[in-house]
Order: sequence, then structure tokens, then C-alpha cells
Amino acid sequence: MSNLLQLQAGFKSFGTKSLFNDANFAINDDEHVGVIGPNGAGKTTLFKILTDQEGLDEGIIVKSKSLRLGYLAQHDQWGPEESVEHYLSENAKTPLWELRSLGKELGITDDLFDKPVVSLSGGYRMRCKLLYLIGQEPNLMLLDEPTNYLDLETTLVLEKFLQGYKGAFLLISHDREFLRRTTDHILEVEQGDITKFNGNLDDYFEQKEMLRSQLEARAMSLQEKKNEILEFVARFGAKASKAKQAQSRLKSLDKMETIELKSLPVKAAIKLPAPSKAGKHIITLENADCGYGEKVVLKNVNYILKNGDHLAVVGLNGAGKSTFLKVLAQVMKPLSGKMELGYQVSVGYYAQHVAENLNPNGTVLSELEAKAHKEVTSQEILNMAGSLLFSGADVRKKISVLSGGEKSRVALGQILLQKAPCLILDEPTNHLDFQTVEALTQALMKYEGTLAVVSHDRSFIRRVAKKILEINHGQASVYPGTYDEYVWSLQSGALAQRRAETTTPELHSNKSEKLRPPDFNYKDMKKNLDREFKSSEKALAALDLKLETLGKEIKTLNHKIASSSGTVLKETIDLLVKAQKEIEIAEAEWLVISEKRDQVSDSLRKLK
Repeated sequence: MSNLLQLQAGFKSFGTKSLFNDANFAINDDEHVGVIGPNGAGKTTLFKILTDQEGLDEGIIVKSKSLRLGYLAQHDQWGPEESVEHYLSENAKTPLWELRSLGKELGITDDLFDKPVVSLSGGYRMRCKLLYLIGQEPNLMLLDEPTNYLDLETTLVLEKFLQGYKGAFLLISHDREFLRRTTDHILEVEQGDITKFNGNLDDYFEQKEMLRSQLEARAMSLQEKKNEILEFVARFGAKASKAKQAQSRLKSLDKMETIELKSLPVKAAIKLPAPSKAGKHIITLENADCGYGEKVVLKNVNYILKNGDHLAVVGLNGAGKSTFLKVLAQVMKPLSGKMELGYQVSVGYYAQHVAENLNPNGTVLSELEAKAHKEVTSQEILNMAGSLLFSGADVRKKISVLSGGEKSRVALGQILLQKAPCLILDEPTNHLDFQTVEALTQALMKYEGTLAVVSHDRSFIRRVAKKILEINHGQASVYPGTYDEYVWSLQSGALAQRRAETTTPELHSNKSEKLRPPDFNYKDMKKNLDREFKSSEKALAALDLKLETLGKEIKTLNHKIASSSGTVLKETIDLLVKAQKEIEIAEAEWLVISEKRDQVSDSLRKLK
């Protein structure tokens, strides 16, 4: 395995903020590396340094002579008339005919090659950027949030491409499911350090926790030893017979190892104000045509969003998901038909670019206060700011100096403080770090109000959504299954086949949620679910046996400790700690597999 690049003793600061402090790491060929860290930790800056757009304050970047670097940035500039074909032809090593063929896998049809890039939606611009990068034939790709604004089908295509990619890549993403499926190493950028971990995201979390536990145990052991020395000196330092020993022990303190335990990054914990009360029906659409001017995007929509519904709206980019949410949020009126809000219903609406509407001269606190419900207290506003990682003096920061991710958090806080009985959220997880996405997920899972959401984050949707509404070919229909089943349908091609065969799809209202499309391949789905269920049962049986064996081992070790001393006692304690750790890991694994088995079991029942 050859080395492609190394960062050696890297230092980088912006003003008084230190991003990297003596940072070191290396990337080898064929490594698929996920880059993670809190917003503002320096992930994008690291990419700019590696691509010579910015320099280090100190340190060096060592690059292999064989390195061919390709960079997919978050933002690009195109000329107002620059066509997709012209853009892709620049610096391309892959022939244009081959790029056209590859483009079809990303949904870039031949007719799009003649259109200006700036005329395309954000999702299609991202696909063009991916195709441009592929055309450069790099052996190390740098991908900065490539799944932002991609629909699920294109994300799955990109996922499959990266899984089979023969070269190396560094991938910045806050999409845990995407990272879990595409990477075999994790590069953590946090608090000035850059640390590389072997394994995927799940392995990283396990290693991180174990490393922290080991350091805490070692630090505690050293502190106890230091306390013993200091106590000895305090008791016997004045006695002539013990003075020499006391001085000797004091000198040993200087030679003892120092364990530096960095503070853990602040974790958000969002507490939503209780929503205002509302009636049974939140929003009713009857025979509604939705669109812009004379252009109809969605036709004859009949849907009732009920109190307590947690609805995920899914479909291809450009299918009309955002249009549907805008109609629900009353940002747009139906072109025809009826849209009616229920009794005492108000809507909190988070749009993809809502952060752009913040007052640049306002502060974090003043912007949150401006949108908060009149019953929300000042303390609740401060608590929300803190839960979104704005604490202390940070609440006085002007909006104009905030990063894109920080502005998104402020805009999200504005929506969450409105006490609205219905939240309409369009891509709320974009630009949020792991901690904030997880906090938002947990808060919305517990949210007692009504929710309609569009998101590319599979982990987020899987845990938050209880119903699925698919937007396809100008129609809105309830999907007859769980989100996992919907994703599986896309991966297996069953949903694409159903779409291709459906020329005039019938609209499903709430009354027909239990109806199943006649051409859907439930036999294959049941076979797949049966296989998953049996696999889970087998894994749980093996873990039960392992836990029983470890339980017996711990019981034996506890008896041995009671009658041991010296070296034997230490070795026995070490074995006990190891066995207890193995039990913790096995129990955690058992809970995850058990939950998955139950989900599969529920899906099987729905198919009967």
C-alpha cells in the first residue's frame, strides 16, 4: 500500500482561533476515508489546504509524485451561459461520449448537456460536479458534503459508485448512513487535532469510547499514585529518618506520565416547547393542483395531514417535494382546488434557504426572540440557543459573522420556538453537524405535534417518520410500507419498475393507505425480509450464548479476586475489566440487532 499524501506538524489559525495544532495524518491509496467533526472545526479548510487554495501557518504537505487530486467543493462558480457540456469538457481526461454514458447513471440525460449549468436545480448541479470530478480520473478525491440536495435515488447511485471506487477518497459528510456504507477509515477533526481511525463510523464510535475510558482509567490511576506520594511527603517530610525518601518521592512526581484529557465537544440537547393545541385534521387538500403560474407541478392532490402525523415526503429531485411543502405551509396557494387549515392550526416552516432571510445586523439572541411565540420565556430562548451550541457570549454574535451551519441553526431555532402545532421542514439537516442532527432527531421523535419533512438523511427519516408520501410524475401517493422498505425498493429496482409501468398512477388518499400497487414485487420483499429475520435470530442466539459464557467467567473471576494478592490479583482484575467491557459491547450489539429484528417482524406482518 503506497502513500498518497501526508500532513506533517500542521498549524493553522484564523485570528485568535486555532484550527490545527501540530496535526499529523497520512492517506494511502485505496483508502475510503470519512472526515467528521463539529461545524467550524476546520474540515473544509483542511480540503482547501490540501488543494493549495490556502496555506499552513506551519508544517508541510508531502504529496506522492503519482497523486492525481480531484476536489468536489460545496460551491462553484459558472458563467451565466456555460453549458453542462462545456463545463464537463474542461480538464476532462475521460472522453465526452463516456461521460454522457456515465451521466445517465446520475440522471443527467442527453438534453441537459446543452442547458446552462446555472439553470439547473441544486441537486442536478451537484450531479454535474460529480461527473466533472469523475472525468478528471483522480486517484484521490476530496468530496465536501456531496449528498447535500441530492435525492435518495441519486444518493444511492453515488453510494454504489463510491463503494466500488478503486482509488482513495476523503469524504466530508454529516450523513451517518452514507458514511457508514462508503468508508473504511474515519478522520476526526476536533479541537485542533486530526486523528485517523481504522474501520467505519460504527467502529469509530466504539474506538473513541474505549480510548476515552482507557485514558480516564489511566489518569485516575496516576492521580491516585500522586496523591499517595503527596500524602507520604506531608506525613514524613519533617522526620529526619524519612526526609531522604520523601525528597526522592517528590522527584518521582516530575517523571510521572501526564495524561491530558481534553474536554468533550459540547453536545446539543434540544427541548422543544410544547406545541399549541389543535384539532384532529391539521391540513386538508382536496383536488388541489399545485405549481407556479401556468405550470402544474402536482395534479389533483387529495391528502389529509392529521394531528400527530410524522410524515416524510420522498421522491426525485424536481418531482415537487418542496412545492408540496410550500403549499402545506401556505407559502404558495393551490392553482385550483382546496387547501384548508384545521382549527387553531399555525405552521412553522423551515425552507432550504431560510437562513438567507436572517437579519445580518441582528444577533443570535435577537433573531431567536423575533420569531419566538409570545408564551415562550426568555430562559427558554436562552436554553434553545444553548442547545444549538450558542452559549455565553456567542448569543451576542452578529448574524453576519456566522458560518453557514451556524446560520442554519439560528433559523432552525426560530422555527422550533414558535410552539406551532405543525412543523414543515425542508432539508433541516443540511449543514448541521452530527451532534445537532442527533439532537434534532431525538427532539422530533418525541414531538407531540404534527410534522411533514423532506430530508436526504436516511437515519434521520427512518427514526422520525411514521408515514411516507411519495411524489412521482405529478402525483402524490401514500407509500404502503415503512421507510426501510421504500429504500429497499429503490435499491432493488422494484420501485423504478413500478414507476416505469405506471402511466396514469392513481392518487392514494388517507382512506386508501392500506392498498398495495398490484405490480409491486412483494414476493421478493418478503423473501428478503425473511432472510433478514432469520439472520437476526441467529445473531441473537450467538450473543445470548456469549453473554452466558461471559457471565460465568465474571462470577469465577470475582471469586478468584477474594483470595488473590500481588501480581495474581492485578492480572485477575485486568481480566475482569476486559470481560465486563466485552459484556457491555455484546449487550449493546444485542439491543441493536433485537430492535432491527422487531422492525423486520413488523414489516413482515404488514405484508400479510
